[in-house]
Amino acid sequence: MIVDAHQHFWNPAAEDYPWMVGEELEPLRRRFDPEDLEPVLREHGVDGTVVVQAIGTSDETQRLLAVAETTPWVLGVVGWTDLRAADVADALAELMSGALVGIRHQVHDEPDHAWLLRPDVQRGIAAVGEAGLAYDLLVRTAELPAALETARRNPEMRFVVDHLAKPPLRDGDTTEWARGLEALSALPNVSCKLSGLVTEADWSSWRSDELVSYLRRALDWFGPSRTMFGSDWPVCLLAADYGVVLELVLAALDGLDEAERDAVLGGNVTRVYRL
Repeated sequence: MIVDAHQHFWNPAAEDYPWMVGEELEPLRRRFDPEDLEPVLREHGVDGTVVVQAIGTSDETQRLLAVAETTPWVLGVVGWTDLRAADVADALAELMSGALVGIRHQVHDEPDHAWLLRPDVQRGIAAVGEAGLAYDLLVRTAELPAALETARRNPEMRFVVDHLAKPPLRDGDTTEWARGLEALSALPNVSCKLSGLVTEADWSSWRSDELVSYLRRALDWFGPSRTMFGSDWPVCLLAADYGVVLELVLAALDGLDEAERDAVLGGNVTRVYRL
């Protein structure tokens, strides 16, 4: 079984996506629905997905939950809620359904690199854990120290690092990123998605061997029991099609035994998100 741990649906004509600016993102400024993804999944033998929020609104989360109700292969929703709200527990209760499996906030877009450590945010993250949900860490190098401290403070919670914490592949210096992600990987309650690298590299000149080497570093740090395949579709289409992204992960898994490959490709996401 293959389960894609990270994909998106959106409709820019109906909702505002503040990050979707610039000429280079023009290919993404259209509607992406299950009808667009389903034939791609069939082509590549992917059995199910987890759809992830792309803007900070509860309305989008409700829409994704409705999509999951009518789309059998959408196995879970990582949604959004205002972690700083005094009534965050009540807001989570209103969102709870069989499809809600986690919460995410676009932390790397916050000006404060220590945003995760604000007392009200920490209270909100604790409420996510108390609701039985996982929390997705969307961070870059600068936010990794706060992510590490957050996971340490909440050892009973399940945390999932999105896109290997977005290594600065275009800048060339990944020393601080590697130090931060390796430290985070030492915590047993943290898993990592093997996703998002094609758009962190140069979109037109990335090399398979380079990206596979980063995927293998994550595998070395987290191990095959705490890593999971994610496509980051449709964002990945800026630099590679779905099949190419899957092939990169499969190449990184070369040398693992069958049980380990099965865990990365579907078992771990099923367990961590309690699909």
